Amino acid sequence: MVQSHERRSISVVTPVYNGEASVGELCRRLAEVLPRISAQHEIILVNDGSRDRSWQMISELCSRSPVVRGLNLMRNYGQHNALLCGIRAAKYDLVVTMDDDLQHPPEEIPRLLARLEEGFDVVYGAPKAEQNGVMRALASRITRLALRPAVGSEVAKNVSAFRVVPTQLRDAFAAYQSPFVSIDVLLTWATTRFGATTVAFQPRHSGSSNYTFTKLVRHAFDMMTGFSTAPLQLASLIGFACTLFGIGVFFYVFGRYCLEGSVPGFPFLASIIAIFSGAQLFALGVIGEYLARMHFRTMNRPVYFVRSVTAETTDGS
Repeated sequence: MVQSHERRSISVVTPVYNGEASVGELCRRLAEVLPRISAQHEIILVNDGSRDRSWQMISELCSRSPVVRGLNLMRNYGQHNALLCGIRAAKYDLVVTMDDDLQHPPEEIPRLLARLEEGFDVVYGAPKAEQNGVMRALASRITRLALRPAVGSEVAKNVSAFRVVPTQLRDAFAAYQSPFVSIDVLLTWATTRFGATTVAFQPRHSGSSNYTFTKLVRHAFDMMTGFSTAPLQLASLIGFACTLFGIGVFFYVFGRYCLEGSVPGFPFLASIIAIFSGAQLFALGVIGEYLARMHFRTMNRPVYFVRSVTAETTDGS
């Protein structure tokens, strides 16, 4: 059971990428909500290699508020890597993750906490209606489809970056060091009790999404090959299907040879060669992706690297 309001402590983790125009408003609204729902709280802003004045804004916010903490990464590692950095830095009992563009309203956090008290370990804020364009919505569906083998179809359809989890779940992936990160998949290493509640997502505060269709598709592919054996199984099935097809072709050719003495048709032969060559190249490509991930892991590339942090101050309440 989640702690009561009087003893509940919350760490809000937000990756920031070119969020200069919105991060100040985000902290202002969080400062209004958090004191009403927690005895202790903090706001962790992880600057993920922003190219604008985001870090300067974060530093100013930290100097004005004792509950705001800033982590400045050396370069852009990606949203999930930045989230992992913030989650590992959290010092309170619950972690709330949310974007920096105010599409996730801080005022909806109590709804997630109420759902968590029903016995779940992870609760997602599922949008009532998508606020993104057609291509972004399509890419999001691809990402959720890629998550299904790892988290299940019911969870995958509600996955969003707006979530609340007990901080202790991070112990399940404390030793994880691969540069390919999916927070949602890592959470499945700790629990199977996932829930969701519908919240009202809002339009972006400013600018446009930094998560393009190409990046989302790449993230989906990384999840499939980095956390699942489904592509290898698919390659095996394709190889098996081609083998059955080849056996069928053999009997066809042998039958025609017995009946007519020859089997004419260069296009037919060329088509068969193309099918088998394509299947082999597909299987080799999938195997190559897995070998590449093994190669990157043996290199011990860091998941992230922190350039600097803001000075520690007294806890807020």
